[in-house]
Amino acid sequence: MTIDRLPGVTLTDHVLDVPLDHGDPGGERIAVYGREVVAAGREDAALPWLVFLQGGPGNAAPRPLGRESWLGRALEDYRVLLLDQRGTGRSTPANRQTLPLRGGPREQAGYLAHFRADAIVRDAELFRRRLVGADTPWSVLGQSFGGFCTVAYLSQAPEGLREALVTGGLPGLDASAEDVYRAAYPRVARKNAAHYARYPRDVAAVREIAAHLREREVRLPGGGTLTPRAFQALGMLLGTGNGSHVLHHLLADAWVTGPAGRELGDAFLEGVRAQLSHAAAPLFAVVHEAIYGQRSVDPGPTAWAAQRVRDGLTAYPQFDVDTVLDGAGPLYLTGEMMYPWLFDTDPALRPLKETAQELAARGDWPDLYDAGALAANEVPAAAAVYFDDMYVDTAHSLATAERIRGMRVWVTNEWEHDGLRVSDGAVLDRLLRMVRGEV
Repeated sequence: MTIDRLPGVTLTDHVLDVPLDHGDPGGERIAVYGREVVAAGREDAALPWLVFLQGGPGNAAPRPLGRESWLGRALEDYRVLLLDQRGTGRSTPANRQTLPLRGGPREQAGYLAHFRADAIVRDAELFRRRLVGADTPWSVLGQSFGGFCTVAYLSQAPEGLREALVTGGLPGLDASAEDVYRAAYPRVARKNAAHYARYPRDVAAVREIAAHLREREVRLPGGGTLTPRAFQALGMLLGTGNGSHVLHHLLADAWVTGPAGRELGDAFLEGVRAQLSHAAAPLFAVVHEAIYGQRSVDPGPTAWAAQRVRDGLTAYPQFDVDTVLDGAGPLYLTGEMMYPWLFDTDPALRPLKETAQELAARGDWPDLYDAGALAANEVPAAAAVYFDDMYVDTAHSLATAERIRGMRVWVTNEWEHDGLRVSDGAVLDRLLRMVRGEV
């Protein structure tokens, strides 16, 4: 057991061997890692536990540098477990380097089919029994996709929960992948319109860069290809509190003039690479649409739903590069959409293209949520729903909240989707007071 001491906190490593398939406990096993965090000086205190489920899918838990952000507020009341969800961080990583050990694309896809919210909940339950005790529930805080996992937790193992907190992550219980993206494009369009209203010069800046990329091949540092569609993926920034400003500064520094004339500068290309690369979290792209698969909602494959919906868009021609560049007006950037061509432009994803195709063609996904269990919920629960959240549909979230018995909801436009991280503990504090009946 490794123990580290950072300013204001003590960190302890925990690793469990868990079944790859919880339905086959005697089969293959993988490692899942969690980092215990406790306030310095309280290591021996009898504190209740809070497990944090990170957003994603496919993102490792945060690596704390001290009592920053929401963690400082959590450590006032809890001993916190930062769980690296299976396949991420130090939990038997799944990426272009490790997945070939599983065999070909079909075998890799079969392996990754066990990396959804239902398995993550079962992993968390094994940690709870090991760290807290089989008869002692703990609290859960789920951010974004972590909130999806929290709703699955309330469905599958509510006896393990003392209280449930969700920030920007109430899923649509009956929403298929196609439903999710049909709702998403109008929200992304509104974020684009707001950005261009804030920074009108960026209309021309985006058009000029996209036109340049349409005419010539541009490589990013590390070997990625910056196509016009890949450039549009910078719209992911528009759903965070400062993302519009980050995008504006990136665009403003795009061009340099050298012996070969005017070209996109290295600093700009490196900034774009840092935003677009999936090297640190390839599962975010590979299993993204699979998190929406449920046989009772849509027994068929997700089949690249984001691309299918985009191909059929008529209300928002601003997303189509050729239509915009051959005419006038702003080119809209895209959001949290995973497209098949993405696996051609990102070197971290290219070796996983066929694996992603296998997952996209896979149907009959098991259900993740139990409407009956949620309607009978007895776990104190509270959720922050961010008004016009770009990543998680507000209407879907509110409809789900109504179906979870006792769920208290705070709808706010004070924060964007990253409110938990950037509010210096204010969002978490509000949810704690809500779940305890103080507000």
